[in-house]
Amino acid sequence: MKLARLIPCPQADLLNITLRLLLNLSFDRDIRAQIVRIGLLPKLVDLIDDDNQRLISLCLLYHLSMDNTNKAFFTYTKCNQQLMKLIIDCKEDTIEPEIIALAINLALNPGCAEQLCEYKHGKGLKLLKKRAYKQKDSLIMKMIRNISSHASPDIKNQFIPFVGEFGETLVTENDEAFLTEVVGTLANLTLPEIDYEALMSEYGLVNWIKSKLKPGSSDDELSLNVVILVGTLCADDACAEVLAKSGIIQILIELLHAQQEDDEIVLQICYVFYQLCFHKSTRHVIIKKTDAPAYLIDLMQDKNKEVRRVCDITLEIISEYDPEWADRIKGARFRNHNQAWLEAIEQQQVSYDDDESPVMNNAGPGSFYSTAVRDQDDYVDQFAYSDGYPMDGRESPDVNHWNSINSGAEMDIDSKPFARPEVTNQTTRNTNRSQTNPTTTTRRRGVYE
Repeated sequence: MKLARLIPCPQADLLNITLRLLLNLSFDRDIRAQIVRIGLLPKLVDLIDDDNQRLISLCLLYHLSMDNTNKAFFTYTKCNQQLMKLIIDCKEDTIEPEIIALAINLALNPGCAEQLCEYKHGKGLKLLKKRAYKQKDSLIMKMIRNISSHASPDIKNQFIPFVGEFGETLVTENDEAFLTEVVGTLANLTLPEIDYEALMSEYGLVNWIKSKLKPGSSDDELSLNVVILVGTLCADDACAEVLAKSGIIQILIELLHAQQEDDEIVLQICYVFYQLCFHKSTRHVIIKKTDAPAYLIDLMQDKNKEVRRVCDITLEIISEYDPEWADRIKGARFRNHNQAWLEAIEQQQVSYDDDESPVMNNAGPGSFYSTAVRDQDDYVDQFAYSDGYPMDGRESPDVNHWNSINSGAEMDIDSKPFARPEVTNQTTRNTNRSQTNPTTTTRRRGVYE
């Protein structure tokens, strides 16, 4: 790229024009990758210290930070330290949007998050939290939330001293934008060292959660983060028992109805049901005293892969625990798996009843009845099943197969739970940058509508 020769440039006007041209080109993903590949990233970071070129260089760096593959290269520059200095030392009430936008993006990378926390000998996170609370700055809080999303114990353990303050914020804060980020941060802290039962008791979080989950009481973003927080709380056996007995399951079912087109909320609600089924202390409540299993059965054919996966795992636990539900779940799986086959049988039966079996009388070589009455040695499976079942409606091709693999005998329902799922193959909401939430396809909700 010939423009690289002009960065840096002793002529300020020429340098500025070059950067602006590069900014326009950086809207293309391939050009962004090329900018990083030819080694322009450190040079652009150095321009942050130039007051005349700071704004344009920050905009250009923001574009580069939009690609996950590029974020890791920022760890080899001094960008994270410079951003922290600009944020912490800012004398104004609000920070330049270009600075905080770049910091929010970089905080999503584990290496960058560690460098942000290491600012001033490991005081970076504390200084960020102090400024966020002092100014009630939801963008800095979003940056903190992104830092908390990483699995590294070294990062998560730095949040433990702030848990009590976060809990108090939930019940005292009125700014929903700031509150949403605090809830999301607390929901990311899946640490066994945190006594969530004591936190719930001290700040009365059960009633607060129930009030925020009622349909229409909060915006969708806050409701989603509260549901995720409930999933985190339910990982603790004592918290799960308190929440299950509080009637929160029915509130979640009502929210499921109200937000049925939002895959992320549906998925996280299903995950809460999984957590409640996983614990022995709450399994009886959700299975025997709520309609949650019926909703999980209805979601087995959902169009979202992750929703189906969580439902399947949860239903396996329910099948192992309750024989009555096990039969219903097995029947539902059998019907879903063989839906096309059953529809073909029903259509042929209707044709037979209405026309007194004209197909039987005029059976051709490819017709249903010609297949059924032929000798077994001549049988051709029109539905591509290899077992050779007669296609006369007496038995489904996979009935024995489903009876064997869905009995639940091999499943250990008290093993370690799987991690919180994420929506795949579909963009819902993005808590890391502003964007329009696209409309999702309507899913099946036919049990209790």
